[in-house]
Amino acid sequence: MTRWVLASGDFTTLGGMDRANHALASYLARRGNAVRLVAHRIDPALAGAPGIEPRLVPRPFGAHLAGAPLLARAAAREARALGRADHALMNGGNGAIGTPTWIHYLHAAYEPELASVRAGVSSLASRGYYLARERKAIGAAPIVICNSERTARDVETFYDVPRSRLRVVYYGCDPRVFGSVTPAERGAARTSLELGEGRFVAVFVGALGDRRKGFDVLFDAWRTLSRDADWDVDLLAVGAGAEATAWTARAKDAGIDRSVRLLGFRADVQSVLAAADVLVHPARYEAYGLGVHEALCRGIPAIVTAAAGVTERYPKPLGSLIIPSPPQPVALVSALRAWRAQAAEWQLRAEQAAGALRARTWDDMAGEIAAAVDAA
Repeated sequence: MTRWVLASGDFTTLGGMDRANHALASYLARRGNAVRLVAHRIDPALAGAPGIEPRLVPRPFGAHLAGAPLLARAAAREARALGRADHALMNGGNGAIGTPTWIHYLHAAYEPELASVRAGVSSLASRGYYLARERKAIGAAPIVICNSERTARDVETFYDVPRSRLRVVYYGCDPRVFGSVTPAERGAARTSLELGEGRFVAVFVGALGDRRKGFDVLFDAWRTLSRDADWDVDLLAVGAGAEATAWTARAKDAGIDRSVRLLGFRADVQSVLAAADVLVHPARYEAYGLGVHEALCRGIPAIVTAAAGVTERYPKPLGSLIIPSPPQPVALVSALRAWRAQAAEWQLRAEQAAGALRARTWDDMAGEIAAAVDAA
C-alpha cells in the first residue's frame, strides 16, 4: 500500500481548486492508497471514506493568513514521516520542503484590485507571505503541476522554472452533475429561481471579495445594456464576499435592480446553470476557470476573457466568445449583444462542444497527476 500526503486549505466540492483537490484525494483512496489529508476543511463524506486519514489544522479567527503557517508546518511534518516509496503533493506554498507542488493560482501572476483600504492592508500583509512561500515551494519542487498552459507560462516567467519540471494537467468534470440540461430540469430551475417568462438569463459565478473575477466590469456593461428598452436579459450573480452587499445597493442606485439579482453563495451551481442562457466571466486573472468549464459541460455558452486558462480548451466555433484581456465594459457589451442576437445558435454550438469536455472526468485528471508524481 502506498501512502500519500496531500496538503491544501480545503478538500470540498464548493470551489474550483477545492473540487480538484477533493477529486484527487477520492481517486487515490478508491485505488487502495492510504491518503493523509492535511487541511483546514474536509468534506465530511470524504473524511469518512475508506483510506482517508484526515488531519485538520485550525484556522484561528477564520483568518487565512493565521492558518496558513500552521497548515504548512503540519504538512511538512507529515511529508517527512513518509517512506521512500510513498508520495506527497502540496498545493502552492504548502510544499516548500522539496515535494511536488500543484499550482491552481499563482500569486505572482496577479496583484488583487481591492475596493477598500481595510481590505488593501490585509491583502498586502498576506500577499508578502504567500509570495515568499510560493517562491520557495516552486524552487524546491522536483515537478510543478499546473492547471493550464497559461499557468505553466506564468511559472516559467515569474520563477524561471525550466519546462522540463512543469506538467500541465487540465481539470476534469463530473458528467453526472454537469450533463446536458433537460427541458424538465430547466423549467424546475427557472421556477425555483422565480424567473419571469420570456426573459433570457445571464449568470455570473465568482467570489465578490475583490475585483479579480471582473464583476465590476460586468456591472458597468449591464448599466449600458439596460438603457436599451429591448434588452430582455436578466443577470443572476452567484458568489459571496466583502462587496456582495455593496453591489446590491449599487444596482438599486443605478436603477437596474429589477434585472440584476445577487444570489449569494450557492452549493447548487449546476441548478443555477440549468436556468441560464449564457455565463459571463470577465476575469482579470484566471489560472483555469472551472465555473466556465462546468457551464460549457451543461451546454451553456460562456463569454470569458482571454486571461482564463480554460480558453485553451475552447473549440474554434466558440472562439468569438473570448474577449480581450484586461476586460473592458465596451468589449463585454459588444459580446453580450452578439450573443443575444444569435442566442439559439450559440446554445447549439456550446452543446456540440460539451461532449468533449464531459468526456474527461475527474478520475482522468487524478490519474495523470498520480502518474506524474510517481514518475518524479
